[in-house]
Amino acid sequence: MVALSFVILVGTAILTCLFMAWVLGANSNSPPFAPAIGANAISTMQAAFVIGILAAAGALLQGGSISETIGADLIDGVSITPLAATAGLLTAAGYMAVGIYTRYPIPAAFATTGAMVGVGLSLGGDPAYGTYQRLGTFWAMVPIMSGGLAYVTATILRRDDVPESVGVPLLAGIVGAILANVRLGVIPDPVAEQGTVARFLTGLVGGGPTLVAEIELGIVVVTIAAGALSFYWIRTLVLESVEDGIRSFLLVLGGVVAFSSGGSQVGLATGPLEHLFRVELGLPGITLLALGAAGLLAGAWMAAPRLLQATSREYAQLGVRRSIAALVPGFVIAQLAIALGIPISVNNIILSGVIGGGLAAGSAGVSKRKIGFTITFWLLTLGSSIGVGYGLYQLLAAVIGS
Repeated sequence: MVALSFVILVGTAILTCLFMAWVLGANSNSPPFAPAIGANAISTMQAAFVIGILAAAGALLQGGSISETIGADLIDGVSITPLAATAGLLTAAGYMAVGIYTRYPIPAAFATTGAMVGVGLSLGGDPAYGTYQRLGTFWAMVPIMSGGLAYVTATILRRDDVPESVGVPLLAGIVGAILANVRLGVIPDPVAEQGTVARFLTGLVGGGPTLVAEIELGIVVVTIAAGALSFYWIRTLVLESVEDGIRSFLLVLGGVVAFSSGGSQVGLATGPLEHLFRVELGLPGITLLALGAAGLLAGAWMAAPRLLQATSREYAQLGVRRSIAALVPGFVIAQLAIALGIPISVNNIILSGVIGGGLAAGSAGVSKRKIGFTITFWLLTLGSSIGVGYGLYQLLAAVIGS
């Protein structure tokens, strides 16, 4: 018979997971649609509804890799217990609450990673230095990649010799080509756990000869076709009306970034419970992802409208073209992080994109003091959350028992 204390502990851990997912749904998925609201392409309530659906879908279809990293790869030698998971999630959620109160964007990925490293060390585990090196390298590259991509995108959109009937559809084509190669849990794949549309369609017709790095000719053909169709669709809209076409692309772009955000963020809430659900309870991974998706959905529907109204005013000042320049890197880098299983904060990517897009216009448009303060905040979050997670687990274990 299962001990009542274990049931209570598991229930507390699940509620904490739901709360963390709720906070993420309310706080981390708003930026993708804020530019579209600022451009009057969609209302606030409609955006909140769509964000919830897309973020939940992304969580279910793409959240597994990040969840496994948070739950199993940050500490060696120990498994995360329900009490440790609760301590880690409470720590991360507390940092997010501080960020909301102070209005400084505390990265959920830093807070959760630090908290889980702290509770893992408190359990007696060993540091996973290889994982830390991989995460640190990617995190350090994010501002460079996001800012650089945004700078190039904004430069293309601002060039007089590149008409908007070419520049905007070209970006749409790139997004469409990447979407064809996004890994989704619903698509079967004989090699990987998650398949892609390009590989699935290629498999139906035989694939063709292999080119480089095991990439078949069929995958290249499908990728080019997806990009060409996306280019043609947005170009048709832009030729009919430049502003309406750009707004339509902004909506689509916001949608794919919201989807990617759900896939990259849900693991921050569900990762601590990976061992509990998969090993101790013997439940399939999709069960845990569904729990996180429900939390994201609730957070987006219940609390996102207020944040959307605030952030949309900021994006309205940026303009639709600079907003596009900020969102394109958000989509690309979020999908790259998901493919590599690296937890990231979409807000950080978009902030770097806003700065990069601003540099293309001659000014970043963001206070250097605020940038410096924000980066310092991020580093303090990562370092201090390790100590808080460690201490909170020790406290809970002393009061409740491990």
